[in-house]
Amino acid sequence: MIRKAQKEDMPRILEIYEIAREYMRNSGNPNQWGDNHPEVSKIENNLNLGQLYVYENNNRILGVFALIFGEDETYSYIEGGNWLNDEPYVTMHMVASSGEEKGIFDRFCNFAKEKCDNVRIDTHRENLTMQHCILKHGFSYCGVIYLLNGDPRLAYHWKK
Repeated sequence: MIRKAQKEDMPRILEIYEIAREYMRNSGNPNQWGDNHPEVSKIENNLNLGQLYVYENNNRILGVFALIFGEDETYSYIEGGNWLNDEPYVTMHMVASSGEEKGIFDRFCNFAKEKCDNVRIDTHRENLTMQHCILKHGFSYCGVIYLLNGDPRLAYHWKK
């Protein structure tokens, strides 16, 4: 079941993000999230705005992500390509799983596609696991976007 995250979910959510950071470090992607991304304040902000979702199975949270409706300011400029269209979209951010169950990205992706006919996502060049998952779900590579701190990210777009 995918549901909006609640304040009482925060300890488990933080644990899942730590598991994801460790997985990234061990799979050749130590730089994307480093030791403290996403920041607790950002996670709490997404939760308070109703943009943070969890996947729960047998009363245990196994995954977390943010689904943000509306324009993402870091997506206003794209280098080396173009978005598939300029229609309204949702953005998937901060996708993480505990690693206890396979297919969690599939669930999150399908959930996002049910909410909107246009879904965008980005990832670090070293995050080969996420790149594979994104492409497997029919997203098209569109170019490079830059985070507010200037870091580049590979940008993808799915349209119905």
